[in-house]
Amino acid sequence: MNIFPAIDLYDGKAVRLYKGDYNQMTVYCDRPEKVACYFRDCGAEYIHLVDLEGAKSGQTPNFETVKGIIKASGLKAEIGGGIRSEEVIEKYIKAGAYRVILGTAAATDPEFLERVAKKYGEKIAVGCDLKDGFVATKGWTDTTEETGEQFFQRVQKLGIKTVICTDISRDGAMKGTNLELYKKLSEKFSIDIIASGGVTDMNDLENLNEMGIYGAILGKAIYTGNIDLKTAIKAVK
Repeated sequence: MNIFPAIDLYDGKAVRLYKGDYNQMTVYCDRPEKVACYFRDCGAEYIHLVDLEGAKSGQTPNFETVKGIIKASGLKAEIGGGIRSEEVIEKYIKAGAYRVILGTAAATDPEFLERVAKKYGEKIAVGCDLKDGFVATKGWTDTTEETGEQFFQRVQKLGIKTVICTDISRDGAMKGTNLELYKKLSEKFSIDIIASGGVTDMNDLENLNEMGIYGAILGKAIYTGNIDLKTAIKAVK
């Protein structure tokens, strides 16, 4: 299993939200590239980046910060948050992003998703953010009528290889990840699933690893010291 340490960006800083609530934000570091280099020094190969402002606005206010993180750390970076046009996809790929994550665009614009999936192949991943079982969009502020399973079925048909799946109710809550959800999805679909939201301790990681899940995102647990990143990477290799 691959470990994806995460940096959520807001105003050029590394922050964390509680259950996706922008009013419950903790600033961890105002030099995110330093955090990324620390992840690299712990043995990380990948990094998961989210532009929280972009997720709401559809713009790229933290683009230069993302570019700086990729350059400074040399990590394989996946970036999400407000990527809703081919122009922005190109921009991030040219800046060195390993893959870009489509969230709102994947949920609301099937034709766009199909087009860019054909053009960019494995450079495109999609985010499936679930609120009470339904796909959420626009920085988790809106909810669609599509269930997680319907979403997975649709993107699998388009040849999407990687889905970052988040149970919003677990995100930043430090109450454990939704193992049942990931087990069900991994058994039903032949997609690389990256588990996101609520990965709290080594027990969570070991369970996901045993299930054969492709990857896990570590956010708050490494910032609070609940999980030691170096130990986690070694444990699941």
